[in-house]
Formats: sequence, structure tokens, C-alpha cells
Amino acid sequence: MEVVDTAQINTFGTSSPKADFVPPAEEIFVLTGPQLQDLITRAVEMAIQPLVERVEALEATVARQDEKIAAQESTQETQAENQLIQLRLIGQLREAAQKIAAPAPPKGAKTLARLAKIDEILKSRGPTTLKEMERILKISPKEMNRLLTRLDKRRYEVHSRPGDEREKVIKLKAQIR
Repeated sequence: MEVVDTAQINTFGTSSPKADFVPPAEEIFVLTGPQLQDLITRAVEMAIQPLVERVEALEATVARQDEKIAAQESTQETQAENQLIQLRLIGQLREAAQKIAAPAPPKGAKTLARLAKIDEILKSRGPTTLKEMERILKISPKEMNRLLTRLDKRRYEVHSRPGDEREKVIKLKAQIR
């Protein structure tokens, strides 16, 4: 009777109990400390591997961006230097243009006397060729060219003779009063 009672205790329902039945037991793993540590280390490495790859990719991106920024800064510095050079050249050109536009004042007494003589001749005779002016003033063609650079371009005009382009004529410009 004891067997039946034990069987009834072991079963809850209508099915009859099996006498040789042993409930499945969970398998028990026994790990040493180093084995457990190795297992945890591998699990952590596997978990963080995607994060490490992502960080490496981001570091590579940052390095490329740093290179681009350095290249752009270099280009910007070059452009700034070029602009400075251009401004200096523009200033030099303006100074040169002002020197050309404003006739140099005559320096010597002979030059002043010759310029006054040219003015008298043109007032009395009208337009005159440069060869005739050289003959009257008794000067060389080189000296005549030097005098022409000293003339005030607002008052005098030099042009080619109509019909003979080889001959130059000097005349007073018309004065509006």
C-alpha cells in the first residue's frame, strides 16, 4: 500500500504514475575562474566589435575632413596673398599712370625758353611741322622729342599731316573762353 500511496502523491491527475520515472535534471556546468573570465572576455569582445569598427570609420572620416580643411586653408591663404599682390600692382599702376598723365615740369632755363619760343611760333604761324620747328629752334630731332614730352597736352596737339603720314604737325588746341 505504501507504493500506491507514494504513486498517488507523485501524480496529480488521472494518469497513472511510472515507477521508474526520474525527472530530467538540468545540466550543471562547472567552470573554473580563468574559463569564466575567458568566456566573458570573448562575449564582451563580440559585443563591442561593431562599435570599434564604427569608431574606426568615424576616425577615418575625421582625418579626411582635417586634410580637406588644411587644403582649403592653404588655398585661402594663397588667394589672400594673390589679392595683396594684385592690390600692390594696382597701386603701382595708378602711380605710373599719374606720372604719365601729369607732364613733368620743365627744369632748365633753356627748356623754358624753348617752350616759350614754341608757343610764340604757333601763335604767329599756326600749325607747324616738327622739322620746321627744329630748324627754327636750331635743335636736333632728339631734343625736339624731349621738348614734346614736356609740353602740356591740354594746350598742344601733335598729329600726322593729312596726305603724308610720315610728317608730324604741332598746333595749339582751340581755347574756349
